[in-house]
Amino acid sequence: MVRRPFALILAAALALAGPLVAPLPAGARTGAPAAAPDRASMVADRFTLSGNDTLTAEGAVTIFYQGARLTAPRIVYNGKSGLLTIEGPITLVDGSGTVLIADAAELSRDLTEGILSSVRMILDDQLQIAAAEMRRGGDGGRYTEMNRAVASSCQVCPQNPTPLWEIRADRVVHDRDLRQIYFDSAQFRVAGLPIFYVPRLRMPDPTLDRATGFLMPRIRTSTELGFGIEAPYFITLGDSRDLTLKPYLTTERSRTLGFRYREAFRTGGIEVNGAVTQDRLTPDPLRGYLFADGHFTLPEDFRLDFTLQKATDRAYLLDYGITDSDRLTSGVSISRTRRDEYIGLGAYSYESLRSGDVNPLLPNTVADATLIRRFSPAYLGGEGRFSFDLHGYRRASTVRTDANGDGMVDGRDAARATAAVDWRRNWILANGMVAAIGAELDADFYAIAQDAGYPGTVARLTPYGMAELRWPWSRAGQGGATQVIEPVAQLVWSPDSGKPAPNEDSRTVAFDEGNLFAFSRFPGADERERGTRLNLGVGWTRYDPGGWTLGVLAGRVIRQKDLGQFRAGSGLDGAQSDWLLVTHLDSGTGLQVINRAIFDDAFSFSRDEFLLGYDRGRLDLSAGYTWLVADPSEGRNFASSEMIFGGGLDFARNWHATLSGRYDFEAERTTRAGLGLNWRNECAEVDLSLSRRFTSSTSVRPSTDFSLSVALYGFGTGQDGRRYRRACGG
Repeated sequence: MVRRPFALILAAALALAGPLVAPLPAGARTGAPAAAPDRASMVADRFTLSGNDTLTAEGAVTIFYQGARLTAPRIVYNGKSGLLTIEGPITLVDGSGTVLIADAAELSRDLTEGILSSVRMILDDQLQIAAAEMRRGGDGGRYTEMNRAVASSCQVCPQNPTPLWEIRADRVVHDRDLRQIYFDSAQFRVAGLPIFYVPRLRMPDPTLDRATGFLMPRIRTSTELGFGIEAPYFITLGDSRDLTLKPYLTTERSRTLGFRYREAFRTGGIEVNGAVTQDRLTPDPLRGYLFADGHFTLPEDFRLDFTLQKATDRAYLLDYGITDSDRLTSGVSISRTRRDEYIGLGAYSYESLRSGDVNPLLPNTVADATLIRRFSPAYLGGEGRFSFDLHGYRRASTVRTDANGDGMVDGRDAARATAAVDWRRNWILANGMVAAIGAELDADFYAIAQDAGYPGTVARLTPYGMAELRWPWSRAGQGGATQVIEPVAQLVWSPDSGKPAPNEDSRTVAFDEGNLFAFSRFPGADERERGTRLNLGVGWTRYDPGGWTLGVLAGRVIRQKDLGQFRAGSGLDGAQSDWLLVTHLDSGTGLQVINRAIFDDAFSFSRDEFLLGYDRGRLDLSAGYTWLVADPSEGRNFASSEMIFGGGLDFARNWHATLSGRYDFEAERTTRAGLGLNWRNECAEVDLSLSRRFTSSTSVRPSTDFSLSVALYGFGTGQDGRRYRRACGG
């Protein structure tokens, strides 16, 4: 026996004529040697050659072969049979992420066939399968067969030897190429207790993202539907398509078949969701919905998007927890966005699900075409913008009057063409002031049908002129803090009168910091702000070296005369508007607070909004409060005072809780509340949620929903719990 002299190791290796051992280069003991693709390399502390066909390697033996690596204390290679007899402990890493750990083995020289005893197989560092015996073989080691096996992705420690869940089977076969695991006589256990038995079971291994088969079921209990269970079945339809069927059965005789279809293309993709339901909640026993979305990239940087949303009745989506949306949208659009240009073309159909809305009286069919270009005038300097917009809407009603008394003609249809050009230029004066002038010209042309209050066509021209002066001041204080204050005065002129046109897109006006210095504070083009007015504002911001920022903006609008364009609820009515006061705080450590208030000189509020957000690792919070004065012109006959809140907390290593709600202070009741609890470890995830809807209408009744879902990691779930793994005893 010789210890490690390189010449004798090389001679012993070359004495074997088989392909197992290749010549070892200098320094081979520190890493894998370079070898021919069809040859293996072996390194060890010592070699013994017996006769002409038996090589014994001992002491930290390592074999490298085509990306696979095997380590063991002792290996005996028989050149005649081509078998490796290996004494454990053995570790075999096959190059595809699979690890085998065994006490003893007899393998072929390419490591793909043979028998291992007292073995443990680890797939993708997640799923572990332990067996008394394992056989490898068939088609280059494609199949691995294990007898008396236990599979689990849970961590097992000496102080806690029973995994959270496990699958025990008489026989387990792993297909490496198809990445499937087959169980014979399988028994599923939780905390060591048998839960159910399956004669034959097939599961994807953790390296497979998509495989046909059942997904984990979901349990849902509702006061309307009773106890129910959903058992999704996933079907692969090639590399770019799949279909998921979702049968859902409840104790209240509700039978639902839901589905999801997805397909990916080279330039985009589509997704279709839907369900067909038979229940007793409505007079019509057959109910359902269909949602479809798609997006595609087109030549010349264009993008195509489409959406389809349909439901058989107003309550279906809420009854079955699909969405809280109160409006369905269907349509198609083509758009392109570039640095100085936007082009958009779209046509949409809308359907309201609100109990008080009558869809034939709403402008539910809408079409738009928009072109916006930004430019720099050659002689004027500054920056200009040109926009052209075509907009049309249609109602299903043919009534030419306001038969229901809501202030809108029931069957009015209209189309509008709008061309607008605006320009602005700034100058920095010697004293640091920033002066600016600007102008805008809007041209609107309307074609109106089914409304006797307007002629068939309306054409109007609205010019604007603007002069503005800003004076920013900055001061650095002690400790490195910086304060910036900027007063702004903006004078805007436009004619006091103009031709009236049907107002569909500017009926609700919000006064905020975004439109304090705008030419028109109406959100759309159907109404234009008129008259001469002075927009005044002052902003102050403090930047602290500690990372936090505090800012305040105050402003109001002073008009030459009150033209009566704005309602009292907007805060913009009268010759002098209400005060706008906006305060914002950013702590730099995850806390953000914004308060936006509108009040008159007597501190009577017409609107107040408070928003809070906090995100700091284990804890995230969001809350909002809104106060709105009653304004029948906006469909608000009573004052509104509501608070919404939501949050989540990681209150332990594996636990996350969520809380959400909505409270109406005027009605003195909670409208919505929800509680969620999530637990996960390295091998499983459990989601528990409880929600309550307190409000009711002619189509929706109050209801309480309870939902439970469980996911097991390690079987192609697309989820990975390895980050929750801890060392034993830690």
